[in-house]
Amino acid sequence: MEYIALDAHKHYSFASIESVDGRSRREARVEHEPGSIQRFLQQFDRGSPVALETVGNWYWIVQEIEQAGMMPKLVHARRAKMMLASVNKTDRLDARGMNRLQRCGTLPEVWIPSAELRDQRELFRSRMVFTQQRTRLKNRVHATLAKYALRITESSDAFNKKGRKELQGCLGKLPPHTRFTTERMLEQLDSVSEQIATLEARMREVFVRPTPRFAT
Repeated sequence: MEYIALDAHKHYSFASIESVDGRSRREARVEHEPGSIQRFLQQFDRGSPVALETVGNWYWIVQEIEQAGMMPKLVHARRAKMMLASVNKTDRLDARGMNRLQRCGTLPEVWIPSAELRDQRELFRSRMVFTQQRTRLKNRVHATLAKYALRITESSDAFNKKGRKELQGCLGKLPPHTRFTTERMLEQLDSVSEQIATLEARMREVFVRPTPRFAT
């Protein structure tokens, strides 16, 4: 077994490989491209732990660590830096520091979800992005109406069926260019709402399981 640490960046990772007794075996810069991490790690003992900080692109790196037959160890970056208390910060020192924590058994690890769950999480993240867009569009429409002392009175929601009907009447009271842009906002709102509905349908398919029937 060997201890391996990857100090990952956007376009490359700096790798430090050490023996169990702490002797440096190799250090190298690995350029990021599909398969590069896997090919590099296959030179070393299968089953070796590979420490990697929680950087933004860790998904594919963890996948390649697993494909190389190694054990990924996702590291809590802030806690690791506090434990190492390094004044000088370089790729080499960061990687060596993670290996030192591995040898001491004090590496602050973060749970790594399975590849299937990592993929499924994108449904929730994408829905969150779309709902934020929906909120911004609704706020924009409300702000536009307020500029001209217009408001929806017949419904608590300007965007449900009843409120939308009244909203259409308000559009006719807006200046021509403002009306034009507000109509475009509403078209975009409808599109975003449709995407949210599509995502929610997919989430129900993936996460909602039928209740098992038990024999009486």
